[in-house]
Amino acid sequence: MDIRYAIQEIPDLAQIIEVYNSSGIRRPTHDVGRIRRMYEQANLVISAWDGARLVGIARSLTDFCYCCYLSDLAVRKAYQRMGIGKKLIELTLQEIGEESMLLLLAAQEAMNYYPRLGFMAVQNGFIIPRKK
Repeated sequence: MDIRYAIQEIPDLAQIIEVYNSSGIRRPTHDVGRIRRMYEQANLVISAWDGARLVGIARSLTDFCYCCYLSDLAVRKAYQRMGIGKKLIELTLQEIGEESMLLLLAAQEAMNYYPRLGFMAVQNGFIIPRKK
């Protein structure tokens, strides 16, 4: 299988929603307007394609010199365990450069995944949860 990766190629919203729903990631996919705004405000999007089919996506907010928040990492179920998520993270790191840290909030189901990719758990974070 030949997976093509694209940087700053924003997929169609329907494709993004399909990947989210297939991957197991929980996002407000019933609210297309909110998904649209999520991508309008992101400044680093890396996607994975099998032909014309979107199979994975990484959406980040970054200043490209100090900090990057990897907000979404989603890979279709049928394409998981093929190294696509790992490659999306590698490309994100390549784009943000060595001066930036990469930070994310992991879903409970993914807590064992990220340490295998070199992420360290942090104990010094705080959050004010969204209300909607």
